Amino acid sequence: MVDQLNFVHKMKFMDKSKNPTANEIALSALRQDVLSLAFMPGAKLKVEHLQQSYGLSSSPIREALNRLTEEGLVRADERKGFRVAAVSAEDLQDITNMRVLIDLPTLEQAMKFGGDQWEAEVIASFHLLEKIESRLPEGPVVLDAEWSAQHRSFHRAMMSACPSERLVLTSSSLFDQAERYRHISARYRTVIKRKSEEHKVLMRAVLKRDIATAQKLHQEHVLSTQKNALKAMAQWHKDTH
Repeated sequence: MVDQLNFVHKMKFMDKSKNPTANEIALSALRQDVLSLAFMPGAKLKVEHLQQSYGLSSSPIREALNRLTEEGLVRADERKGFRVAAVSAEDLQDITNMRVLIDLPTLEQAMKFGGDQWEAEVIASFHLLEKIESRLPEGPVVLDAEWSAQHRSFHRAMMSACPSERLVLTSSSLFDQAERYRHISARYRTVIKRKSEEHKVLMRAVLKRDIATAQKLHQEHVLSTQKNALKAMAQWHKDTH
């Protein structure tokens, strides 16, 4: 269970341009704890315990649980309450298939409609990601909370110019659903894996509006996540069951 100090630490990754509501704070904190495996797959999520951990009332906690249920990260049972959604090879395959199906047209539309401001946001987002990675010690960077948050922002920035809000939101949700598998993969990584060069090549193709190359690189990026996670999951299941 997260404690108050960890909760305060997590809040620094929230958008500082606005004052978040209690509902937004609860959703952000709980989502991060689920994605980072602070709450393990299958773990029971008791409202009263979450209230104590986050220092919030029951209303925003329940709203956050319902939202994450809609996103597929939490499962609800009328008799048993809420639990973190399970992970499985089949679930990862489904997420991967959907990411390829949704992300490629979303990225294409973003490259077609994105303007100067969009380009600037993509470049700035990558720059921050590269800076964070350069400061990290040798190790599995995906487990670093700051890196993970900026990694999410970078991928969101690339998709953000797509004029279909539904495509953008679905792409973002699928990215989050894959995040737990990235964390599982990182826990069992035996070699150092730096991602900045891979992201840089993808960014350059996107900014050149080279749709075929950008889609190919993004698909390889998504499939790599699946491949690495599948290798790690067998050992992870042995260690957690």
